[in-house]
Amino acid sequence: MPTVPVADLKDGDFLLDVREDDEWKAGHAAGALHIPISEFVARYGELTEAAPQDGRVHVICRSGGRSAQVTMYLAQQGVDAVNVDGGMQVWEAAGRPVVTDDGTPGHVL
Repeated sequence: MPTVPVADLKDGDFLLDVREDDEWKAGHAAGALHIPISEFVARYGELTEAAPQDGRVHVICRSGGRSAQVTMYLAQQGVDAVNVDGGMQVWEAAGRPVVTDDGTPGHVL
């Protein structure tokens, strides 16, 4: 399973958040695309429209389990996808910004 540490992510990297709606609303990485894992297959087209054509998709959840499942699925579809090791918990612990939909500071559930 291809993984990447939070520390290796750069501004502008494409981030796909697969957590559920309540987790997203509490706080997420600014600029991430949100498609909950429970809706992922049905909403797959949203990812293909938003993701960079020849770029990498960095998949994140709370701790890395759900994002690992989505990363494996994307790899099977031929997408260059990597799982963000430790998920949003490590993101927040590393001091990366976590925001709500209106841009105010958020937190990880």
